[in-house]
Amino acid sequence: MGDVRDPDSLYHHMLRYLAHLAEKNYSPRTVHVREQYLRYFIAWCDERSLTRPQQLDRPILERYQRYLFYYRKANGEPLSIGSQLGRITPIRHCLQWLVKQGHLLYSPASELEMPRIEKRLPKAILSAREAEAVLAVPHVGNAMGLRDRAMLETLYSTGVRRLELVSLRVRDLDIERGTVMIRQGKGKKDRMIPIGERALAWIEKYLDTARPELVTGKDDGTLFLSNLGGPFAPGRITDLVRDYVEKANIGKHGSTHMFRHTMATLMLENGADIRFIQAMLGHASLDTTQIYAQVSIRMLKAIHTATHPGKLARAGNHTLEEDAEPTAADVLAQLDREAEEERE
Repeated sequence: MGDVRDPDSLYHHMLRYLAHLAEKNYSPRTVHVREQYLRYFIAWCDERSLTRPQQLDRPILERYQRYLFYYRKANGEPLSIGSQLGRITPIRHCLQWLVKQGHLLYSPASELEMPRIEKRLPKAILSAREAEAVLAVPHVGNAMGLRDRAMLETLYSTGVRRLELVSLRVRDLDIERGTVMIRQGKGKKDRMIPIGERALAWIEKYLDTARPELVTGKDDGTLFLSNLGGPFAPGRITDLVRDYVEKANIGKHGSTHMFRHTMATLMLENGADIRFIQAMLGHASLDTTQIYAQVSIRMLKAIHTATHPGKLARAGNHTLEEDAEPTAADVLAQLDREAEEERE
């Protein structure tokens, strides 16, 4: 990280920038992610004897962009465009902050051309039948299986994010009203959303019979407890849900975000207004939610079948029986082969 004793080093400016973010009430996760990516950049600079922000210019930043483009992970795969952009953005923000603080006359990243983000469709979305198959996998005869069923039902009913699920507290549930409070979701925003009766029924059963067995030591009120009696690590939730999807043997792969996509798509197909979906998902912009309108194919297919003149028909009064219409799952399976999974 260069000479950590130099107060004008990239490292010390990074620390001051991160302290500024904390003071401005950025979420701890945002601060952590930006620190991680800034450390990657500073280490790359240090290998090239670049230790101060005044040594940076646009060609150097473009070299780092090329480095990210050609970088390969341990499994040999490149960084996605979203990952490349995610690693560059904190650098831009930090350099802009240094300009505001008077440490730089201008930001060398101000005219940096950023990678173009492709608008990709979700790789896998479950049909209602496939979702039921996954939900039926946990063995509800024991505490952990009952807990897992309640978690899957919650994901399917609400479409909450992984971190929002692990952060739920018992007090966030309003069983009488059929709602759940999502506290400090993405962007540190609270929102209240509905949760279905079936999901609530499984949660109530979990609270009555399973959760007391999982509590160890002081109970902090976390709704879904791990085997150790405390909150789940986000990665553990991902692995757990992925395992259930695999065991369902439905020919699709995914984890928690798959249920988020599924909830939004199936509700749209059944007539929900996209603005209600936006509120459910906690999207700041309707543009983010529009992706689900693109993959909600059933209504579009029905209109196409009813109005397109290229239908099969016999001459005279005899009409050929039309081929069976593809289901939403059929069309989405084709989309899966053409689109990569969006970055969570």
